[in-house]
Amino acid sequence: MIGCACSPIARSAGAETLFREATSAYSAGDYETAARSFRQSAAGSPASGTLLNLGLAEWQKGNVGAAIQAWEQSLWLNPYNPSARINLRFARKAAQVEAPELSWNEVVSTWLPVNWWAWLAGLSLWVAVGMTTIPAVLRLPKAAWHQALAAFGIMVFLLSVPAHVGVHTRSKLGFILDKEVSLRLTPTAEAQTITRLGSGEPIRKLRVRGDFILVRTSRATGWVGRRQFGLICPVDGKI
Repeated sequence: MIGCACSPIARSAGAETLFREATSAYSAGDYETAARSFRQSAAGSPASGTLLNLGLAEWQKGNVGAAIQAWEQSLWLNPYNPSARINLRFARKAAQVEAPELSWNEVVSTWLPVNWWAWLAGLSLWVAVGMTTIPAVLRLPKAAWHQALAAFGIMVFLLSVPAHVGVHTRSKLGFILDKEVSLRLTPTAEAQTITRLGSGEPIRKLRVRGDFILVRTSRATGWVGRRQFGLICPVDGKI
């Protein structure tokens, strides 16, 4: 059997078709079909707007955890999406779940779309190096603006590196998808329950063992089933 790899254009066209189907289903009140089509569209071509709508469909279905995950993924791609931020605030208040606790560099990493930080680090470093070496290579007198631009490049680089690290650590953040999930002492279905986690509660992935994931919450550390947990990163969202 001969396989065929779809081109990016074909994937984009398929995602647009699924998005239109999902929008029609949502308007008709068929939230199950809408959520499925929005999810397939986002898998083929991740977009902040698609994930925003996926969250709305999941919320209408009563899936608080899946809705919160979708809106967090929407902000992961576009931190300037006000609708996703408002929906998250409302959902967490209604479901009485807390927002994730972020370190300072993770907070900084939310200021820009995640892909921008790597580009910013590389560009600022090249600017700093270029302004330091190019005048000497071309045998030009080093002007004050050369030094100012090099200093600015170093400053931006020093800011972007911790933010880039923050993107990596924040990618381990996820959310409980089911209701009343058991946080277990060991990675087995018969293990003792430490506590129960609510739908939409934030947790951090530590490591994977079989069908279970070791996670850390604000209350305890323990094991949950792989299918009960969804990562914040929509591109590398597979556990």
